[in-house]
Amino acid sequence: MEILKSRLLIRPRDVAASTAFYRDTLGLAVEREFPGGTVFFLGHGSLEVSGAGETGSSPDLVLWLQVRDLAGTLADLKAKGLEPVRDAERMPWGLDEAWIADPDGTRIVLVEVPEGHPIRTDTR
Repeated sequence: MEILKSRLLIRPRDVAASTAFYRDTLGLAVEREFPGGTVFFLGHGSLEVSGAGETGSSPDLVLWLQVRDLAGTLADLKAKGLEPVRDAERMPWGLDEAWIADPDGTRIVLVEVPEGHPIRTDTR
């Protein structure tokens, strides 16, 4: 199978609140908008917030977002009033991680890949 593009779809209970969270709080760039939904850029994939969910977030779903500067990202989010679920720490597997949640409680892990880590491909 050859994958040409990928997109994660989230069906929030409150589309407006979740759209505002991803657009305004996280500052994700809008890829496109359509009646009832917004698609955001997520690096090599996309996140679509659309439709109406009934059950809220699943504890089995985690959105993994790699950032360049975890401390700076957390400072920006805290300035916007978002408190992390778990502050940044170096994990046993060598990644720096912090956890936040969207309005429905979808768990989002913010990850910085430190210099020298085997999965780091961006040398900036």
